[in-house]
Amino acid sequence: MNPFAYRTTGLLIGAISNLSKANIAIHGKENIPADGSIIFVINHFTRLETFLMPYLLNRLTKRPIWSLAASELFTGAFGNFLEKVGAVSTKRPDRDRLIVKTLLTAEAHWIIFPEGRMVKNKKIIEKGQFMISWVGGKHPPHTGAATLALRTQFYRQRLMAMAEHKPQEAERLLDKFEINSLESVADGNTYLVPVNITYFPLRARENVLSELATRLVDELPERVMEEIMTEGSFLVSATDIDIRFGKPIAAGACLGSDEVCRDISRPTRFDFDDSIQAKAVLRKEAHKLMQRYMAEIYRMTTVNPDHLFASILRSMPYTRIDELDLRRRVFLATEALRDQPDVFLHKSLHEDQTHLLADDCYGRAADFLSVALDKAVLKPSKGEYIKDAKKFSSAYDFHRARIDNPIDVMANSVEPLGGLQRAVRRLALMPRALVRRKTAKTLIRAAEIEFDEDYQRFCIEGESKGRDVGRPFLIRGRSRRVGVVLSHGYMAAPLEVRQLAQYLGRRGFWVYAPRLRGHGTAPEDLAIRSYKDWACSMDRGYAIMSCICKRVVVGGFSTGAGLALDLAARVKAVAGVFAVSAPMRLKDLSSRFAPAMDTWNRIMSRAYKTGPKKEFVENKSENPHINYSRNPISGVRELERLMDDLEPKLQGITVPALVLQSRGDPVVDPKGSRKIFEMLGCEDKQYVLFNFKRHGILMKPGSEQVHNCIGDFVARFR
Repeated sequence: MNPFAYRTTGLLIGAISNLSKANIAIHGKENIPADGSIIFVINHFTRLETFLMPYLLNRLTKRPIWSLAASELFTGAFGNFLEKVGAVSTKRPDRDRLIVKTLLTAEAHWIIFPEGRMVKNKKIIEKGQFMISWVGGKHPPHTGAATLALRTQFYRQRLMAMAEHKPQEAERLLDKFEINSLESVADGNTYLVPVNITYFPLRARENVLSELATRLVDELPERVMEEIMTEGSFLVSATDIDIRFGKPIAAGACLGSDEVCRDISRPTRFDFDDSIQAKAVLRKEAHKLMQRYMAEIYRMTTVNPDHLFASILRSMPYTRIDELDLRRRVFLATEALRDQPDVFLHKSLHEDQTHLLADDCYGRAADFLSVALDKAVLKPSKGEYIKDAKKFSSAYDFHRARIDNPIDVMANSVEPLGGLQRAVRRLALMPRALVRRKTAKTLIRAAEIEFDEDYQRFCIEGESKGRDVGRPFLIRGRSRRVGVVLSHGYMAAPLEVRQLAQYLGRRGFWVYAPRLRGHGTAPEDLAIRSYKDWACSMDRGYAIMSCICKRVVVGGFSTGAGLALDLAARVKAVAGVFAVSAPMRLKDLSSRFAPAMDTWNRIMSRAYKTGPKKEFVENKSENPHINYSRNPISGVRELERLMDDLEPKLQGITVPALVLQSRGDPVVDPKGSRKIFEMLGCEDKQYVLFNFKRHGILMKPGSEQVHNCIGDFVARFR
């Protein structure tokens, strides 16, 4: 072992890290035992693990890390480098004796890949059993790591027993292992620590490294090029690498049988490679240990969106695939897996997944589908996709699996997760209509739970309104042809739009009124929300209504109108949009001071726990039974951010639009709503002015005119 080589590796990895966009996340490092000897058993998917894991484990344990590596790697300068950092060839004659010796003295921990080689296709399960598929055929995972852990603990206990009862035999064994003294043999146990490494996303493509290699080396072998394309992509793109440590497995706990105990204490001499009476027992124990740590390694797979898309797509019995239907199934799969404590989800799946059902703002569905189309797993056809089921069953070159069929590799990665597979199969076989109903029910329930939790957390006795004011609601229509998503305004609640919703319901339309996050509870709730939280509430409303009705019209009042326009700009499936008193400009001059006041408050919060801050201003509302009596400065700032973000999007709205405004609005300048109307990109649009001297034109006398106008607009979409 050469410490200088470790430092060199650290410098190399540090240099790569500075150039790389990959994000390494380590989970469960508290599971690494502080004492004893450790064999880390790790799944093997890329060459990166060969030099990355020894360096990371050395930093975590402060102990030299040795590893087993394929014999073909030990050639030239790279082979010399591997030897210096503690890698040992699998074909080294004294390999096992060296491993046991270093574990006995705890001078080093070890890394062993129980699969034996890189499993590029991630196919490790067959008929419910671990079975590694590779270019040379199939074989079960190796029991070598388990055997070495058992042999280490066997000789640790035997040395202690012989030192007490037969010192000469103890001295002979120490000499065979080249150990100076019995004091050098570490007390404690020998542990097997399962480790899982998961990469997301898996995209093998041309990159800077592959282009450089092509220029520098003529006729680069195809296998090498595949590895540079795949693993180079991990380094040059924003790949998440999740490294997860499982609970340690103590080898000593497996040595309690009578046969093993007799061999440990047997006074007669036997050498390291000699057969012992308990050999069959130890072989069985090694097989049990292997099954145990293999199950643990793959149980810790970090499930990501690609895994769910690929698994559901492969399991669906249908040839024709609808994109939104596929997204809904992935959404439901995520919700189901959150309830399974033994499933580890990628950080992205802990977030609200409603975006999958709206504009796919993170591009997760679009990115997956682009790969499926590029590899001809899917082909576009009349607004849907045709699935080529043969792509999931036909044989393909093992060394090109990550390039030629990454979708199958993604699905293979989570085959060992039984709970996930059961959830996937249920959802894959579910009829589309049932998927829609289940999605809508899940979303409605989630909105109700969110409101109840926020209300309980922020409710102020004597100030907060009743729960019926802020609770989101659904009005059932007579026909599922057209549904409406109807949003309330700033500092208000769903009750603000109930009269209009009921009117539309009487005309036969389904209506869902979402609660914008931060509303219907208390001003302190609104103060911590951003306009993106409000947009997410609108997305959920759209997702609900799109599951219930064939066409969806979105609309809203005041801030809700701005959010409806924002939704129509982002989600192209929206049929139409109406905006009542949309706030492009505010007449209230105090709003102009909101950005500066908000910045001042933030500075004071960071500099002092208490300080000269003004977080709320008094609000004199038209509907005090609905609106907050205090207006958070940060909320006004978010409102302005919404308007600033909305303006450049208006040109992208191409669906029919209706803009309504009151001439005497004391809050929203009619010139602002007129500007919104003129900036809309659609040709089919209408601007209607009403002669009211109030902002809230959906309630109070005369609101019937506004209701009729909106109802006639929505009726066009039947």
